[in-house]
Amino acid sequence: MAEARGSAAWDHTAAVLAMLANCHRDPKKQGLVQPSRFHPYRREEGRRGIPITSDTIGLLKKAFIEDRARAKQWH
Repeated sequence: MAEARGSAAWDHTAAVLAMLANCHRDPKKQGLVQPSRFHPYRREEGRRGIPITSDTIGLLKKAFIEDRARAKQWH
């Protein structure tokens, strides 16, 4: 319920931000800005990085746990 309320509030905010961005854009250089660009609940296509799965969790362990242990050995 809280997520739905937050998403509804972001619907309004994202629409206002998209309108402002479209008012101040150069139509010859840029296309229309969609509200989903500003909406954190709807912005899936712009996410970068590696999705966390059982296959990739080892990468996080190697990056954060093993590197921290190695750094303590040097100090």
